[in-house]
Amino acid sequence: MSELQRAFDAHLHIIDPTHPLIENNGYLPDPFTVADYRSRLRSLPEVGVEIAGGAVVSGSFQGFDQGYLIEALRQLGGSYVGVTQLPDETTDDLIRQLDEAGIKALRFNIARGGSAALDALDSFARRVHDLVGWHAELYIDASTIDADLADRIASLPAVSIDHLGMHEDGLPTLLRLVEAGVKVKATGFGRVELDPTEVVRRIVDTDPNALMVGTDLPSTRARRPFADADFTLLRQTLTPAEADAVFYSNAAKFYGID
Repeated sequence: MSELQRAFDAHLHIIDPTHPLIENNGYLPDPFTVADYRSRLRSLPEVGVEIAGGAVVSGSFQGFDQGYLIEALRQLGGSYVGVTQLPDETTDDLIRQLDEAGIKALRFNIARGGSAALDALDSFARRVHDLVGWHAELYIDASTIDADLADRIASLPAVSIDHLGMHEDGLPTLLRLVEAGVKVKATGFGRVELDPTEVVRRIVDTDPNALMVGTDLPSTRARRPFADADFTLLRQTLTPAEADAVFYSNAAKFYGID
C-alpha cells in the first residue's frame, strides 16, 4: 500500500449522553461517543487516509455545556482540540481555563442556534482572540451573508466558515471572504446545496492555505452521512501538494497543532 495521506479532521462531533443534551427544533441526536468515532475511522486507510488529529465541535444540541467537550478531549489526546459555544458574558477566567483544557476556537452557530448571537460576533470574537488566541467559526449559509456582514467577518483577526458555505448561491461571497483571509471547511458534503468539487477547486485556486477537511461525523441531520468516498473525491480534485495542505497542514496551523 502507498503511504497514507495524513489528515486533520477539522470538524467532528462527539455526542455523549452522560452529559446534557438540549432538544433543538424537535431534534435530539443519537449517541456518538469517542469509541464510536474511533471505530468509524478504521475504514479510512482503505481509501488512503489516516486521521492524525482533529477538532471536536460543539453542536446546537449541546448548548453551552463544556463537560462533554473537556472529557472528549481528555479521551482523544493532545492531537485533538475543541471548538466550543459560549455566551458572550463568559468571564475571562473561564475562557482561560477552557483554553488550558484544549479548546481553541469559538463557534457561532447561526444556522441552528445554541451559541452566542451574531450581534456579539465582533466584540466576542475579538475578545477571545486577544485573550487566548482563539479563532471564530461560523456555521452559516453564505448565501445569507450581506455586504455589511461580509465586511464584519473579513475584518475579524481569524475566522473560518463551515461546510463550504452551504449553498452555491453563496459562492461569490465565500470567495471574496477567502481572498480576505477567511478559512473554509470542506465538510458536510451530504448537507450542502452545491458541487463540492467545483467549490473546493475555486477555493484552493483563490488561496491554497484556506481550505481544511473534516468528516462532520456523525453528520447529524444531514441528508446522508459522511462517506469515505468524500475523501476520495477530494483527493481526486487536488494535486498531491494541495492535498497535503488541505488534508493536514492548513488546519494544523490554524488550530495551533504544528
